[in-house]
Parts: sequence; C-alpha cells; structure tokens
Amino acid sequence: MACIGLPDENRAQDGVASTSQVRVNPCSPRAFRGRAGGAAGRLGRAVSGFFLVAALAFAQGAAARGSSWEQSGGNAADVPVGTVNVGELPREAVATLGLIGEGGPYPYEKDGVVFGNFERQLPHHRRGFYHEYTVPTPHARNRGARRIVCGGPLRHTDNCYYSDDHYASFKRIVE
Repeated sequence: MACIGLPDENRAQDGVASTSQVRVNPCSPRAFRGRAGGAAGRLGRAVSGFFLVAALAFAQGAAARGSSWEQSGGNAADVPVGTVNVGELPREAVATLGLIGEGGPYPYEKDGVVFGNFERQLPHHRRGFYHEYTVPTPHARNRGARRIVCGGPLRHTDNCYYSDDHYASFKRIVE
C-alpha cells in the first residue's frame, strides 16, 4: 500500500471526528505505536530481541573469561610479558626510571597516577598497586605513546614495565 497523500484521519463533515468514524492511516506515526504496530512493530521487537540475546551472549563470554583469570589466581605466569634490559631502553625511559626512584619531580601532570590495568596486560593486583609514568617521545606534540608502569610502593623500580605502544603490550624492565 502506498503512503502518499493519505490523510492521518478521516473526519466527519463538520471537522469533528467521532470514535466510530476514525480510521488510522497505516503510514502515520500512530500506526507504529505499541502492539498496534503491525509488521513494523513486530520487526522492531524482533530486532530488539536479537540485540538483547547478542548482548547477553557477549556478557556471558566476558564473565567466563574473567572467571578463568580469577580462578587461576592472576599470577604473573598467567600474563605473557617479555623482558627488556635497562641498557636496551631509550635514554628517555632510563631518565624516567631515575625520576621514579627519586620521587620526582615529573615533567607531566599525570605522572604517578594509578594505572588501572583494565586490559589485564600486567599481573593481577588490587587497584592502586600500579602507577604510570610518561616516557617523553622526541618531537611529539603530546605525551606520546611510551609509558613506564611500576607496581608496589612508590619510588621502587624493581617491578616496572615498559610500553612503547600505549599499553597494547609491555616488557618487564630487568637490571
């Protein structure tokens, strides 16, 4: 049925509609409300149901992945992290390690803030265990992608990790 040129309602001759004389145009917005929506309403409910099922399946998969991490205890062996020697780090990273050991001052305002480890790239610890620090990138107009994340007490550099790709991967810094 074409929806062009149909009035929204058929009205009586005097312009006042009575309930027995009103016929809803199937193309009007009124036709798509609630259960009276016909095929369009059923389609909308089917699409909504599909997304609900997909969201539940995704949530169950995420919960299963999270539970396996928690069941394993979140040990360092569970997270594959390579190592890098201090001598192999860029000189800016070595300088940042020195600042961490001295307790600052740090060149960036966000240096020393808590690192959440939301991507679970590092071994699992309570929130507040890790702190992040910026490794300056030459010729960068912003903080760049390089970071050092250290775990444990502040000023300790024996449990630090280096990332040159903004937390996508880490290497444990070894002496």
